[in-house]
Amino acid sequence: MRTSLSIANALAVTSLTAGAIALAKPAFADDQLTITSFGGTYQAAVRKAFFEPFSKATGVKISEDEYNGESAKVNAMVESKSVSWDVVDVASNAVMQLCAEGILETVDWKKLGLDRAKFTSEDTSDCGVPYEVSASVIAYDKDKLPNGPKSIADFFDTQKFPGKRGLWKIHPDKFLVWALNADGVDLKDVYKVLNTPEGIDRAFKKLDTIKKDVVWFQSLAQAAQLLADGQVVMTQAPNGRIYDAVKNSGKHFEIMWDAHTWEAGFWAIPKGSPHRDAAYKFLAFAGSPQAQADLTRYLPYGPTNKDAMALVDPAMMSHLPTAVNHIGKGLQRDAAFWAEKGDVLRQRFTVWLAK
Repeated sequence: MRTSLSIANALAVTSLTAGAIALAKPAFADDQLTITSFGGTYQAAVRKAFFEPFSKATGVKISEDEYNGESAKVNAMVESKSVSWDVVDVASNAVMQLCAEGILETVDWKKLGLDRAKFTSEDTSDCGVPYEVSASVIAYDKDKLPNGPKSIADFFDTQKFPGKRGLWKIHPDKFLVWALNADGVDLKDVYKVLNTPEGIDRAFKKLDTIKKDVVWFQSLAQAAQLLADGQVVMTQAPNGRIYDAVKNSGKHFEIMWDAHTWEAGFWAIPKGSPHRDAAYKFLAFAGSPQAQADLTRYLPYGPTNKDAMALVDPAMMSHLPTAVNHIGKGLQRDAAFWAEKGDVLRQRFTVWLAK
């Protein structure tokens, strides 16, 4: 099993070279792109950091769409030869799986002007360019839980912390890992244990202990809202959406960083994209240091380009999942494991949820 990256490796990604795609080159009048991401405050941030400056630099018009990360939508689009998305924001395991299935374009790194040798193996895909490092965390409202959870075991302790918990229904990967860790499995060993029938049984048995106390949400944007409305006492959430709720909505939310799972996000091109050349221009732009540093101005997601770190506001550094004070408390999501085992575990989760 692969081990977690060091901080240096997590950031060891390349910058654009002098021979990169000329972004300032005037675009043809019909140049346009449809780019799909995850909606809400997250998409608002990538719009400001990537979409708007890219359009200004190239003249390429961007139309946006949203999804919840369902790989099946991309798959169906490509297989039916009715591709309307030119660039898609995909998780690390999804880019691996879709690439292996021939659903995504293989990236021509020379055409991008990106030096693939500077990418770590865990952050590299034949079919995508990594652009941010985000984390899935547990969050709570300090006004309602002044002495909130300190460990992932507290999330599963309904006697110490009575009340509903929020979990993302679409992907069970994070909370299966959390269930094992809360049940006593060392964080570094959870994937080894989850790779056995006994480990899977153990994870679901631990989930049984909170099943009646879970509020399942479909969209990541719902996590902070459930917390704000008092429907849950704590919830799974992306770290950036909790940061946004505190900064821009005045919420007194707190992140519990214990056992957080972090991963790189990728921009990828579905095979059959009607605007492939413009999509390549966007991927080159998204790999640039300034664009990745600009994202941290809006949401605390760590850059993957090593040259971007020098451009990040020092005040934002402690909020990034890759910060020294956070990285040691978490676990890198094993993209290869979920690409291989994800479908089976999601089916098991669906059956468990229906009982």
